[in-house]
Amino acid sequence: MIQTEIFVAEPTRFERRSAPVAEPGPGEVVVAVERIGVCGTDIHAFFGRQPFFSYPRILGHELAVRPVSWGPDCDPSPGCGTGELCAVEPYLNAPGSPASRRGKTNCCEELQVLGVHCDGGMRSRIVVPAAKLHAAGGLSPDQVALTEMLCIGRHAVDRADVTQDDYAVVIGGGPIGLSVLSFLRTATPQAALVDLDAARVAFAQEILGNERASVVSPGKDLESALRTLGGGQLPTVIFDATGNAASMMGCFHLAAHGGRIVFVGLFQGEVRFDDPNFHRRELTVLSSRNAVPTDFSRVLADLRSGAVTTTPWISHRMALSEVPEHFHTVVTDPTLRKAVIEVG
Repeated sequence: MIQTEIFVAEPTRFERRSAPVAEPGPGEVVVAVERIGVCGTDIHAFFGRQPFFSYPRILGHELAVRPVSWGPDCDPSPGCGTGELCAVEPYLNAPGSPASRRGKTNCCEELQVLGVHCDGGMRSRIVVPAAKLHAAGGLSPDQVALTEMLCIGRHAVDRADVTQDDYAVVIGGGPIGLSVLSFLRTATPQAALVDLDAARVAFAQEILGNERASVVSPGKDLESALRTLGGGQLPTVIFDATGNAASMMGCFHLAAHGGRIVFVGLFQGEVRFDDPNFHRRELTVLSSRNAVPTDFSRVLADLRSGAVTTTPWISHRMALSEVPEHFHTVVTDPTLRKAVIEVG
């Protein structure tokens, strides 16, 4: 079978090409891609700002798929049979690696992420390991396409070991920051969000039910804003989801003594901090990368129960065939919350 693949040839330029669908090997399955969520990673890669990236590359790792054909000695797991809707865990790890043996499949030494280190899902068919499929269990393609994004947020909250006593703040109200807030608000009643964009804050207040969300104007004293939200206290946990160097390095002066900082976003460069301040506060700094299989199971269950909703997130849609011409316009639209690509 010959299919059309959409790929980034170089920053800011998509191209099309025709290529055969690969045959599945042992433990692999060919899946039909039905929906693709557009991630910040895709946007940064398109503009040439994504670390760990090389061109040309087929983007797309937030995938809702249906199995089509199976490789040798490959049996589907329950709910992932031929034609059944599934989420894809796009982190291709080496099972025998030291990190994978410790359960850290999300940051394996040999990790390949679909659409980043290897070609992803902007095509009608793709071969993936059958073990990386997670049964949708009655969810819609839109819900499944946003599952991986939500897993990023859940994993970050778990990394921080948030308790009911924590005053926790998310800096940056983009999709990843809002996904962190989605799970943070169930971990502590003292969850807050700050962002420069009033529309993002309004979305958090309206959809996520978080009244402790605040717009911080450029140049405003962020420490004062955080103390106001925290009843005079600085946050015990800060999640920075901006991917902005200045914001990330500023966290070292915004966390409470004995607090934790979790970097969910990343940028191409070095994070620097003042060591005496760091030691004086005895801060803990954590990175949060990707997600682990149990995150997918838990998020899918949350979606099925209605504990988490995706319907209000999607603000833009485009067909796969429209990506080369419309991607730039969609991802630079100031009203963008989340875009999905429809395949087929």
